[in-house]
Amino acid sequence: MPMLCGGAGPQLDADEKIQKLVEGVKGQVQDKTGKEYDVFVAKTYVKQVVSGTNYFIKVHVGGDDHVHICVYEKLPCHGGEISVERFQVSKSQHEPIGYF
Repeated sequence: MPMLCGGAGPQLDADEKIQKLVEGVKGQVQDKTGKEYDVFVAKTYVKQVVSGTNYFIKVHVGGDDHVHICVYEKLPCHGGEISVERFQVSKSQHEPIGYF
Protein backbone atom coordinates (compact mmCIF):
# COMPACT_ATOMS: atom_id res chain seq x y z
CA MET A 1 0.00 0.00 0.00
CA PRO A 2 1.56 3.35 -1.01
CA MET A 3 2.11 6.04 1.62
CA LEU A 4 -0.10 9.12 1.25
CA CYS A 5 1.50 12.56 1.22
CA GLY A 6 1.39 13.87 4.80
CA GLY A 7 0.79 10.45 6.33
CA ALA A 8 3.43 8.66 8.36
CA GLY A 9 4.48 5.22 7.23
CA PRO A 10 5.10 2.13 9.36
CA GLN A 11 8.00 1.78 11.78
CA LEU A 12 10.95 0.21 9.98
CA ASP A 13 14.38 -1.04 11.01
CA ALA A 14 17.11 1.47 10.22
CA ASP A 15 19.24 0.67 7.19
CA GLU A 16 22.51 2.06 5.81
CA LYS A 17 20.78 5.13 4.32
CA ILE A 18 19.21 6.06 7.67
CA GLN A 19 22.52 5.48 9.51
CA LYS A 20 24.29 7.84 7.07
CA LEU A 21 21.51 10.37 7.60
CA VAL A 22 21.96 10.35 11.40
CA GLU A 23 25.75 10.50 11.09
CA GLY A 24 25.28 13.63 8.97
CA VAL A 25 23.21 15.36 11.68
CA LYS A 26 25.08 14.11 14.77
CA GLY A 27 26.70 17.52 15.28
CA GLN A 28 23.33 19.28 15.11
CA VAL A 29 21.88 16.87 17.68
CA GLN A 30 24.85 17.35 20.01
CA ASP A 31 24.54 21.14 19.69
CA LYS A 32 20.79 21.05 20.39
CA THR A 33 21.01 18.63 23.34
CA GLY A 34 24.25 20.00 24.77
CA LYS A 35 25.66 16.47 25.02
CA GLU A 36 28.49 14.58 23.32
CA TYR A 37 27.65 11.08 22.08
CA ASP A 38 30.30 8.39 21.59
CA VAL A 39 27.62 5.99 20.32
CA PHE A 40 25.15 7.21 17.67
CA VAL A 41 23.42 4.28 16.00
CA ALA A 42 20.07 4.49 14.21
CA LYS A 43 17.69 1.71 15.30
CA THR A 44 14.22 2.32 13.85
CA TYR A 45 12.45 5.05 11.94
CA VAL A 46 9.16 6.29 10.54
CA LYS A 47 9.02 8.26 7.30
CA GLN A 48 6.54 11.06 6.52
CA VAL A 49 6.33 12.57 3.04
CA VAL A 50 5.45 16.26 3.09
CA SER A 51 7.00 19.01 0.92
CA GLY A 52 10.17 17.00 1.47
CA THR A 53 10.58 14.12 3.89
CA ASN A 54 10.47 13.94 7.68
CA TYR A 55 12.33 11.04 9.23
CA PHE A 56 11.48 10.25 12.86
CA ILE A 57 14.47 8.20 14.01
CA LYS A 58 15.26 6.34 17.23
CA VAL A 59 19.02 6.62 17.86
CA HIS A 60 20.95 4.57 20.44
CA VAL A 61 23.40 6.91 22.22
CA GLY A 62 24.99 4.53 24.73
CA GLY A 63 23.97 2.33 27.64
CA ASP A 64 20.19 2.10 27.79
CA ASP A 65 19.75 5.66 26.48
CA HIS A 66 18.16 6.65 23.18
CA VAL A 67 17.15 9.93 21.56
CA HIS A 68 14.34 10.44 19.09
CA ILE A 69 15.13 12.93 16.34
CA CYS A 70 13.04 14.42 13.56
CA VAL A 71 15.21 15.02 10.49
CA TYR A 72 13.77 17.04 7.61
CA GLU A 73 15.14 16.49 4.11
CA LYS A 74 14.18 19.16 1.59
CA LEU A 75 13.28 18.13 -1.94
CA PRO A 76 16.24 18.18 -4.37
CA CYS A 77 14.58 21.01 -6.31
CA HIS A 78 14.73 23.09 -3.10
CA GLY A 79 18.37 22.29 -2.36
CA GLY A 80 18.05 18.92 -0.62
CA GLU A 81 19.39 20.25 2.69
CA ILE A 82 18.99 18.14 5.81
CA SER A 83 18.25 19.55 9.27
CA VAL A 84 17.21 18.40 12.72
CA GLU A 85 13.78 19.90 13.41
CA ARG A 86 12.92 18.40 16.80
CA PHE A 87 14.32 15.92 19.30
CA GLN A 88 13.39 14.03 22.46
CA VAL A 89 15.98 12.81 24.97
CA SER A 90 16.00 10.15 27.69
CA LYS A 91 14.07 7.61 25.63
CA SER A 92 14.28 3.86 26.21
CA GLN A 93 14.88 1.05 23.76
CA HIS A 94 11.25 -0.03 24.10
CA GLU A 95 9.55 3.30 23.44
CA PRO A 96 8.10 3.33 19.93
CA ILE A 97 9.19 5.95 17.46
CA GLY A 98 6.50 7.98 15.76
CA TYR A 99 5.39 11.48 14.89
CA PHE A 100 6.23 14.10 17.51
